[in-house]
Amino acid sequence: MKDVNLVKPQGMDSLGRKFALVVFLAIVIAGFTVGYVVLSLQESITLEQQQQVIKQQAARYARQLDHDVLQKEQKAISANQVVARSLGLQRLNSSKSLTALADGSIRVQDDFSGAFVAVDAYTARTAAMFERTALIWQQLSPLMLHDFFNFYFIAKEQFIRISPSDWAMQVEVSHDFHKDLFYQIATPEQNPARQPRWTPVYYDDIWQKWMTSLIIPVYINDEFIGVTGSDYILDDILEKLPMADNVLQGSAFLFDDQGMVFGAQQQKPTDTPAMNTLYAGIKPGNQALQHYAVAVASHNGAGKTVIDVLPDYLISSAPVSRLNWHVAVYAEKSRVLTALDEFRSKLLLTFLLVALLVALMLQLVIYHFVLKRLNRLSAAINRLSRGDLQHAMLDNKHDEIGLLNQAFGRMSEEISELVSGLNERIEEKEAAERSARKLSKAVSFSSSGIVLTDQFLNIEYINPFLMEMLGGTDDHLRQPLNSLFAEEMHHVGEEIVQTLAERHHWRGDMLLQHQQRQLWVSLAIAPIRDDKGGITNYVCAMQDISFIKQSQKKMEQLAYYDVLTGLANRSYFRDQLRKAIAMSHRGYYNFALLYFDLDEFKRINDTLGHDAGDELLKEISKRLISRLREEDTIARLGGDEFAVILSGIKDRSQASAIAANLQQAFAAPVKLGNQEVSISASIGITVAPEDASEEELLLKHADLAMYEAKARGKNTFHFFSPDLNEAANERLLIENQLREAIREHQFLLYYQPKIDIRDNTIIGYETLLRWLRPDNTLVPPLRFISVAESTGLIVQIGEWIIWEACRFLSRQHSRGYNVSLSINLSVRQFNDDNLPEIVARILQRTGADPASVIFEITESMLMGDTDAAINQLNQLKRLGVSLSIDDFGTGYSSLSYLKRFPVDELKIDRSFVKDIPDDRNDMDIVAAIIAMAQKMNLRVVAEGVETAEQVEFLRKNACYQVQGYYFSMPLAEQELSRLNYVINS
Repeated sequence: MKDVNLVKPQGMDSLGRKFALVVFLAIVIAGFTVGYVVLSLQESITLEQQQQVIKQQAARYARQLDHDVLQKEQKAISANQVVARSLGLQRLNSSKSLTALADGSIRVQDDFSGAFVAVDAYTARTAAMFERTALIWQQLSPLMLHDFFNFYFIAKEQFIRISPSDWAMQVEVSHDFHKDLFYQIATPEQNPARQPRWTPVYYDDIWQKWMTSLIIPVYINDEFIGVTGSDYILDDILEKLPMADNVLQGSAFLFDDQGMVFGAQQQKPTDTPAMNTLYAGIKPGNQALQHYAVAVASHNGAGKTVIDVLPDYLISSAPVSRLNWHVAVYAEKSRVLTALDEFRSKLLLTFLLVALLVALMLQLVIYHFVLKRLNRLSAAINRLSRGDLQHAMLDNKHDEIGLLNQAFGRMSEEISELVSGLNERIEEKEAAERSARKLSKAVSFSSSGIVLTDQFLNIEYINPFLMEMLGGTDDHLRQPLNSLFAEEMHHVGEEIVQTLAERHHWRGDMLLQHQQRQLWVSLAIAPIRDDKGGITNYVCAMQDISFIKQSQKKMEQLAYYDVLTGLANRSYFRDQLRKAIAMSHRGYYNFALLYFDLDEFKRINDTLGHDAGDELLKEISKRLISRLREEDTIARLGGDEFAVILSGIKDRSQASAIAANLQQAFAAPVKLGNQEVSISASIGITVAPEDASEEELLLKHADLAMYEAKARGKNTFHFFSPDLNEAANERLLIENQLREAIREHQFLLYYQPKIDIRDNTIIGYETLLRWLRPDNTLVPPLRFISVAESTGLIVQIGEWIIWEACRFLSRQHSRGYNVSLSINLSVRQFNDDNLPEIVARILQRTGADPASVIFEITESMLMGDTDAAINQLNQLKRLGVSLSIDDFGTGYSSLSYLKRFPVDELKIDRSFVKDIPDDRNDMDIVAAIIAMAQKMNLRVVAEGVETAEQVEFLRKNACYQVQGYYFSMPLAEQELSRLNYVINS
């Protein structure tokens, strides 16, 4: 007896499943009817609530933009009043001291702004404007640029002062400001009320931006002299709006009272609009939004007619009164109803689950009492039909199904007796067939490609493995063996025939080909002999070695080419350079060597990451290759350095033309992810054999020329000249002499007294470095400080200065003099992480009082990594020393940073002191610095004091600590005793 495996009916063949399906459908239909009524009512309520949210958001965005515009107007009006008051203090008349440029213009640029006027309009009046506005813009531009893109003054004499300075540096000489939209709108004819006015949105082809300008006329004594303006970039306005689709808050867009929609304009490089081109609006992706804007403009933003324009949206708008614009907020109804759709889905799922559970329960009951017994009988009949003669275990109950099981049991016993003897005969036949297949399988399933040929090398058999390797069919049967070979290997086929005739064996590498597929194999050919020793066939065994060949090719690629860009690497480039030099020596041609270095590449790498830097290098490589000739060689030497060998150069003008063409490869911005990056390159050029005919000299000359191109402002190219070599040699000479000076102790310290002008007592000194050569000549600091800074020697020199200065301070204190000592720190010295440790060690060993030591640093040293600078300052402060900002007012002068730095003292730069009392602006600036320092509880020191008038002015403004040639020049320690001042004790 053997139990049977049930075979259940599949799909809808089961009676239980059919009955369960009917019950399931009935429950689902009833549930859907109730759910539809509930959801329809909920949908109407949801849309009404969301419409109120959209209306509130539109009003809030409009209020925010109106408030922002009002603040900008108030700030611009204040700046306009400062300009008018400053220009009206004195008559505009000054000597013409500026020199015209080659293009017929007068252009001036400083750290804060730039100014421009055509030579024809350069008069004593405009000359005065150059001087006055420069001082005004130093004070106003940092404040105005915080809220506006720029700030400028345009005089009716065609003079402009603007910050940032780029516009003044790029404007055409022939430009007529009177025709500019942003000038005409404020003239007396256009604006007799003299009110601030916003221009329509227009395009500035110098800034290459769409903008609206706030223009305010400037009147002095009721005379119109020009306008002040500040630009508000359209993209900055649009960024204040939520443009991403948000179901709860909606998306927003701007349009004016004519229905014109604002958005970012996308121009091709060839479609750049002209100056003063009015903004024509954009076409929204959904035209219904455009129709809504027009409808609001025509109906003044009210009425059901406007809402009916967008039946599929919830939308509301609010006016921005100061710009005559509107802010619209909208949301798709379908998106709003998304949450309701989720509820509908959950309700549907609930009905389905309930219906499914009821149907399953009914199906299980029917299956257990009826269908299970029928399935067992069906499985027993199925096993019998497949030849399973064992008696099945079926129940023998006295119902209809039990009687049917008993009849089936008697029938299966009779069939088993007829079939029992057939199995032995089948097994005997299978054993004979297995032995015949073993030999053929050994060849067919070999892991090597096997080919059998006749004695003439005609193919008779190819095993499946080789067929799979070639990806072909049995077309090669009865073909010569060399039909498998690639075309370029047919000469090897002739060698094989000759070798087999002589030695009957052959082994080597072979390239096979079938249609478009090629692969390398290791081929071995051996003969098959008959009983008499005669050759009847050849057997060819093949192993795939394509991977080995590819690896060899990759090794060659890595040896001679850059992995990232695919360009030649330094090793291959040097080989090609030596070949070019050899060809030049033989008189075949001249050639030029170009060195590239990408400008500001490190900044891009640090900002966007190394992956973005790699993508930039690959894109630049593609552009350079597209602009070079086939005979030229381009290589990446490492990092962002490239080199090019231009073969067959006739003269420098041809090299210049090619270099200029290569620079055009950097003109278009490079797209890196979501960022567009502008890049440029500095190129150094040397020509062989004109400049040199030796490999190392050519590389050195090209490198010098490249650094000269960087020194000239970058984004240019420069040819090598002997002067560059002399400058490099001079710099190298100074560097070597500096190292000797450090070894031989040729440096001296001079000390300039710091005077308290209330009682003319010496309260301290400033330490100054001097270099005295063995021939008693003094080397000016301007000549060697920059070299020491760039080579890093300044760190060693700076540590020596601290040692000597602290020893000097200890000697002064031991004599009873209560004086302080100021020590200047260099950039490299300040950035050295070991500086606090070095200072602490020197203070301990010299016994100098930390409270009397003042370290002077410049503003520019603090403006890089401000967090690191603050950490360094705090470590120095913990040692007990004081900190002073030197040359205050000439650098960044950011009050927001100043209050974060733990400084004790400000030193007013001599450039502000030297023109006192002649320059009123300098006097105001000095007075302001003194007042600010006193408010911040900082000491203030004035340097560069040279006249009694300057001393008196500083005394009146409560600046009592001064230094300068009026009191004493810097002196050696032994000369300090000659001073006629009392030393503080």
